[in-house]
This record gives sequence, C-alpha cells and structure tokens, in this order.
Amino acid sequence: MLIYSDILEKEDRVSETLSRQSVEPDEINHAIEGAQAALGGKQKSDGHWVYELEADATIPAEYVLLEHYLDRIDPEKQAKIGVYLRRIQGDHGGWPLYHDGGFDLSATVKAYFALKAIGDDINAPHMRIAREAILDHGGAARTNVFTRIQLALFGEVPWDATPVMPVELMLLPRKAFFSVWNMSYWSRAVIAPLLVLNALRPKAINPRGIHVQELFVKPPSEVKDWIRGPYRSVWGRFFKHLDSALRPVLPLIPRSVHKKALKAASDFIEPRLSRGGLGAIYPAMANVVMMYRAQGVPDSDPRAKTAWDAIQDLLVDHGDEIYCQPCVSPVWDTGLSGLAMIEAASGPAGTKTEETLAALKKSAEWLREHQILNVKGDWAINAPDLRPGGWAFQYENDYYPDVDDTAVVAMLLHRVDPENSREAISRAREWIIGMQSTNGGWGAFDIDNDHELLNHIPFSDHGALLDPPTADVSARCISFLAQLGDPDDRPVILKAIEYLRSEQEPEGCWFGRWGTNYIYGTWSVLCALNIAGVPHDDPMVLRAVNWLESVQRPDGGWGEDCATYEGGTAGTYKKSLPSQTAWAVLALMAVGRRESEAVKRGVAYLVSQQNEKGEWQEEAYNAVGFPKVFYLRYHGYKQFFPLTALARYRNLGVSNSGKVEYGF
Repeated sequence: MLIYSDILEKEDRVSETLSRQSVEPDEINHAIEGAQAALGGKQKSDGHWVYELEADATIPAEYVLLEHYLDRIDPEKQAKIGVYLRRIQGDHGGWPLYHDGGFDLSATVKAYFALKAIGDDINAPHMRIAREAILDHGGAARTNVFTRIQLALFGEVPWDATPVMPVELMLLPRKAFFSVWNMSYWSRAVIAPLLVLNALRPKAINPRGIHVQELFVKPPSEVKDWIRGPYRSVWGRFFKHLDSALRPVLPLIPRSVHKKALKAASDFIEPRLSRGGLGAIYPAMANVVMMYRAQGVPDSDPRAKTAWDAIQDLLVDHGDEIYCQPCVSPVWDTGLSGLAMIEAASGPAGTKTEETLAALKKSAEWLREHQILNVKGDWAINAPDLRPGGWAFQYENDYYPDVDDTAVVAMLLHRVDPENSREAISRAREWIIGMQSTNGGWGAFDIDNDHELLNHIPFSDHGALLDPPTADVSARCISFLAQLGDPDDRPVILKAIEYLRSEQEPEGCWFGRWGTNYIYGTWSVLCALNIAGVPHDDPMVLRAVNWLESVQRPDGGWGEDCATYEGGTAGTYKKSLPSQTAWAVLALMAVGRRESEAVKRGVAYLVSQQNEKGEWQEEAYNAVGFPKVFYLRYHGYKQFFPLTALARYRNLGVSNSGKVEYGF
C-alpha cells in the first residue's frame, strides 16, 4: 500500500524531531481542562448540546429557489444566503460538495440559479466563470436527477427530463420490487411527496421570472437523451429501457387507481409530519411544502404551516450570512459531547468530576425524554413484533430512530446514570438486537435494506437509495451490547464480529459509511473488537493497526478527506485534522497501543493544535450523507473527539488495567 508520507509535498514536511516530541502530563491536563470548559460552555440549560451541521451549496440554494417557487421571498434572508454562496464558490469556478472539493455540476447549477434569483448579474465575474464551467461540463442537461426535477418545477426542462416515478408506487406492497418499503428511510420520506409533485406537475410562481436557459449547451426541447448513465451493470441499461417502455403506459392507468395512489401518499406523509418536518431532513420537508401548495392547501393550514416552520428551524444566521442545514443533530451531539465530558471527568485525575456529573445527569434526563417508546416507525415493516426503544438523530423524528444514535446514547446513559436509566437502556438493547440484519450487521434505520438492484434504476443516479448494513454502524451496536456485558447477547455479538471480519479492506482498514472515512470506520471497529473481547493480536486487529500507523503524517496527526470516497487513497489528505487524529488515537489505544510512538505523537499533535479558547479548528468535511453525492461537516466533531482522545490517554496512564473498558 502507498504510504502517504512518501508523496507529501516537500514544503509540508516537518522535522522528525518535532513530530516525535512528547507532551508532559501537565500540558495534557491543561488541554483537557480547556477543552472540557469549552465544550461544557456549549451545553444548553436543559442539558443537551447541538452544533451546526453544514452540507454543500445545494441545500441553501434549494431554499432560495423554494421561496421563489412559493412567492414567499424574504429579501434580507436571501441576500445573506447570497453572501454564503459566493464565499464557498471554488477556485474552479463552480461549487464543490465539500471544502476543497472538485467542481460539481449539479451543485453549481443550483447555486448559479439561486444567485441569479437573488439578483446577481449574470455577467458578474463569479457568475460568468460559473456559467462557463457548467457549459464546459456538458451544461445543465447533464445534471443529476434531483437537479433536473428542480429545473422541471421551474419549467426550465420538460418533465420528460426526469425518470418515470408514478405515484402508484405508493400502492405497491412490501414484497413488490419497486415498493417504497424496499428503499431507505430518507428515500421514502423524499419520494412520497415527490411522487405527488410528479403526478400534478405544478410550476413555480417564480414572481421575478428567473430562468437559466443560458446554462444549456442546446435548448432543452432538443435534448433527447435525458435518461442515461451511469449504468452500474446490465441491469442499469435494462431499467433505462423499462423507463422508456413505461412512459406511454402511464396515461392508461385508471383514474380511480391514480386517486387512490395520491391518497396513499398523503396517508403516508401526514402521520409522519411533525414539528421536526417529514423525516426531519430538508429535501423531504421542501417537497411537502411544494406538494401542499400544488394541492391547493393554504399556507395557513396547520399541515402546511408545520412543514414550513420546520424548514425555518434549519436556517443558521451568522449575522452577515445565512445557510440552511440539511437537518439538525441534537441527539447525536449530546451523546458524543456527553461521552467526551464523562471521559474527562473520570478516573483518579478526573477534571471537575462532581460538577460534570451533575451537568450530565441533566443530559441523561433530556435524552430519556427523547427516547421513542410508543411509535412503531417504518422499521416495523420488517419487525412488526419488536417494541420501540430507539432514539432519532433530531429533536423530533419518531418514525425514524436509528441504531447508531441509540447505541451512543445508551452507552452514555450506562456510564452517567445507570440506575435511573435502567429501563431506557433495556429498551434500547431490546430494539437494537431486534434490528440486526440477516448477515450479522446493522443498517442505520432498517433491517435487510439491501436490494442492491434498486440502485440501478434511473431515479437512483446518486446510488444511495438503500440503507444496507455497514461496518461503522455495526461496530457501534457491538460496542453497546458488549459494554452492557449480558451473556445472552453473546451470539448476537459473535455473528456481528464475523460480519466485520468479512468487511475488512485488503489494506486492513474498514470503510466509514457515515464518517470520513477509513479512519472513522477503523476507529469504530477497533473500539468494538476490544470491548467484545477480540484479542489484540488477532490478525484482523494487527492489520488495522499497521494500516493506521502507515497513514500517520510526519507532524504526528492523521488526515482524511472526502476524496477517499471518490477513488482517493484511503486515510489521506494534504494536512492533519483534529477529528481524524482523535479517531486514530482512540482506535490505537482501544487495542492496547497507548504507549506506542504513534499514539504519543498523535496526542502531541492534538495538544499543539488547541487554541487559547480550548478549541480546535477544522474546515474539512468529516462525514458523509451519500458517498460521491452529499457530504457533511459536523461542527462539533473537532471539539468533542479530541477531548475524548486526550482524556482517554490520561486516564489509561493512571488506570489499574491500562485497558479501555468501554465501547466508545
């Protein structure tokens, strides 16, 4: 395997002496105290944490266009979004999917459209270079499916530019191949209102008459090959022909069936509509707002108002600029922040132990109140007899809890307040065990959601229609169950370990589905293998350790960016990053390498990068929504993971066993 340090630019190198400097215990304690104070200062009065969750230009651009679609334009708000969009434009003239990323055609078309709607002159330098880049990449006709749907809603392209997705899909039972129940939670939530829009084919009010025909190489009316690759297999070509064959058939569907399907879509949406919005994710929320408008539902209707207000809660206002988050992450942020705080407060050298524990008792209470105990969500289609017991990612999203959040939260409750959380932990354990897939792994939201052929249909050009088991989520579930230590769970854990063994990459790492990337996946798995009792000299563990050490950078840190989802070398980036360094250090310490040179250098890097406020800085994106399509930047990662790593390093140094005794 190529060692990244061999290909670094000469000017990025640091001396070997500097990269191996040790850090005195007092320095580590000082860093922990500063980080704990900084993180504790972000805790809300009711005990929870929530950090910003940033995506790329597409979500704020879509929000701008939504206001124009509805004629609910807020000029001041739009002007601030314009500041944000201009700031994140890339040197290549377009907009990337993540910090420092390459040109992305679909994101660039949406950002250009939004800026033109805001009022930017198309001959301004930033608009001109964006337009030229779009045309150089084939023009707006070559954008992805969701962008072409956005263009169709504004009348910029015909609806024939979008794949066949009849609303009658809502009537298909679970056993039908194209059933929405075979798709991931996010796909169901986005598709249900989108199918209604596709059936009604409304047109944006667009009061300022904004159009972007200049972004097409040839007029849309002359384009004949809207539906084309990428074809992932012969099935992709088959489904393309099926798409063509279905188009003349759709008008023949009886009107009664069509009405029944429209009602089925509404019947699906309305129970799932809450203060958090449908699915608590922006695309689904926006589709619902447009759907209600297309159906003639007034904006004052409680359903339409709930959907609109949920979107407003996603806006982040920094005074001079605004952007729109794809969703919010309070449960996840609270779980991870809490684990960092309890690690810092633990052990003989614990920092502000009593004060921290009192604050975390409030967190535990807040989390218990947010456990979903009475709603059988979409997951129940595959487990109808399983009792609810999970947590969702957001403030309110009862139909869509996920096992990753549930495992993290339950591990925190087990450490912070096990007596008062006994029932909550028990229900979480029961639910997680019931959500295990046939192959031993866990998907995030569903069981056996792995009908891979669905990712070959024209609508799924993003390749993320499904929620199959993944190594990082599976590792978290193992960690939770092993931390509880119930002997009855051993068969479940062993089956999952075999799944992880089968998923290890040839280099020794594991793919990170929900965090960037192989460092995240490898950290998740090594933590799980340790607490599950897999020997530290197991060949699987040794390969992972060798890989992690091979990608450590000369400055002692680790770095990986989203290019590794797109063919880049695993575990690499042009610079070290606090979150990735913390993951690597935590991973190595989990399997007995606390005294290794690699860990000491990683700890030294983290201490050296902390600022006077006790915080770390990181612009690179550190997570992923859909690989190659949608990436995320958790603003909290750079704070709570380094604190966890430094506190763990200190605590292991004074512990009796020298062993990590928790799953996280």
